Amino acid sequence: MTLSHYFTKYLPAIDAEMRQVVSPPHFNAPQNAPQRDTALDVYYGMLHYHLGWVDADFKPALSDSGKRLRPILTLLTCEAAGGDCENALPAAASIELLHNFSLIHDDIEDGDTTRRGRATLWTIWGRPQAINAGDALFTLAHIALSGMVARNVPPARRLSVRERFDQACLALTQGQHLDLSFELRTSITEAEYLRMIGGKTAALVAGACAIGAIVAGSEVAAYYENFGREVGFAFQIQDDLLGIWGDPAHTGKPAGNDIRQRKKSLPVAYGLDRSERLRELYAADPIDVAAVSAELEHIGARDYAEAMASQHHQRALNALNASGRDNAATDALRELANSLLNRTA
Repeated sequence: MTLSHYFTKYLPAIDAEMRQVVSPPHFNAPQNAPQRDTALDVYYGMLHYHLGWVDADFKPALSDSGKRLRPILTLLTCEAAGGDCENALPAAASIELLHNFSLIHDDIEDGDTTRRGRATLWTIWGRPQAINAGDALFTLAHIALSGMVARNVPPARRLSVRERFDQACLALTQGQHLDLSFELRTSITEAEYLRMIGGKTAALVAGACAIGAIVAGSEVAAYYENFGREVGFAFQIQDDLLGIWGDPAHTGKPAGNDIRQRKKSLPVAYGLDRSERLRELYAADPIDVAAVSAELEHIGARDYAEAMASQHHQRALNALNASGRDNAATDALRELANSLLNRTA
């Protein structure tokens, strides 16, 4: 099967698994049902809103729910490693819920007012409720893992999955800590930047792949984990490139948006270490987006970041080849890695 066929196969199953976890029985009961408890309608409504299932009035909606890349990777990896992807659905749902917890908190911490074309949670219900909603998704992400019991995943594998999941949680928050700390600094080194995205982005992608292989009982889960980590690095560096040079018609964001927000992405970290003019431009208020972009191009920051993304992409493919598995799901993993490197949004 091609990658598109796997998306068609997996996405409804992932969505159903997530809905089962995030929707308590009473929430879907008729409005006039005697057993319906309405006290927590807003609580669950906020979660459903963020996940794209309802609008701000809690009416059913078909909003952008994100790419669902991480849970797709979990299921693909499980199948590539010789397992039954159905057994990995609880873990896939937990990975996506954890990712969305981080997005809610990121929006609050960064002051972002829109995500996926809609108002962010905190702008509608306030920061305190949004923080609590993020905490709810963090907790539900752990609860979702319990679904492995009903699917008869062996206890030893379930324990390994939980340990690997918690490691990813910790690395994710460590990466976010570093990212926030960089906002207070005029420059960072490339090594510091790579350590940050290793936690904030690559750790969860690596965890998603490792967990899929663990559920399958693979003896070479480390290769899949390395594949995921390298894909995560390539994905984030490509995101950095799009944040500066992406086409607004594809990205949905203004040109040079990351420069305007003074983000210290890989091209910027590379440039700040090499150009006094760039350091002056980045410190100016207001910032000259066009001048910063031109200086980054001039000193080779764009070419360097593109080369780095390509290197991590190749390392990902090497790790996948080292797994020794050659099947349709493995082909789909390769196709997914290629699509992430060449994406325009």
